[in-house]
Amino acid sequence: MKSQVRGGTRWKRFAVVMVPSVAATAAIGIGLAQGALAASFSISGQEFKVRAKSLEGNDFVQYGNIVKGKDLHGKGFWEPVGVSGFSEAWITDMCQSVVTPVPLLGNVSLELRAGTDPAAAKDKNKRVYAKDIYLDVSELEADAEFGNIDIGVAAGSLKNPGIQPGTEAAAQGFSQRAKTAKLDNVKQKAWATTAGTFRLPDLSLKLHKGTKECF
Repeated sequence: MKSQVRGGTRWKRFAVVMVPSVAATAAIGIGLAQGALAASFSISGQEFKVRAKSLEGNDFVQYGNIVKGKDLHGKGFWEPVGVSGFSEAWITDMCQSVVTPVPLLGNVSLELRAGTDPAAAKDKNKRVYAKDIYLDVSELEADAEFGNIDIGVAAGSLKNPGIQPGTEAAAQGFSQRAKTAKLDNVKQKAWATTAGTFRLPDLSLKLHKGTKECF
């Protein structure tokens, strides 16, 4: 069985890390024990949700990592994530939400939307644009298609983009890369997103009392 697949590849409900979960967890655990994995900043104690009609990106890379932070009560925690990176990405009809419990008020939801102009389907200038973007994801569902994909690449050999600056991953750990990636009907839960440039046309940010999430 070949470890690399070239050409166009399509999966329904693409899992964030395409490797048996036991093996992936073991590899991340070994890396953590050896001090090989580190985050460049402390994450917040809240995951957020992101939904998008589509995401198109160039120079896709993906590998495992560990992020650390403190929860809303100040207790430290560590979380395994699948890091997805792109040299450039265009996102259509993006929604991001996070729910925060507030004393006396109950839950308060923050909802952010961008790239919602119907013209974005044909005009990339109307879409959310990100350069050198990395997403620390815990769950992902999408209809995905990849061009010129290599599965089972050593993480240390990733280039353009490589491992996220300011972080480390086991050099011989599992990773994958593709020249292009297209994801439709995206639903994901994430701990962090970083980008060199993040342009959000038609930006709308609202606060809602109660729970109002993107999905």
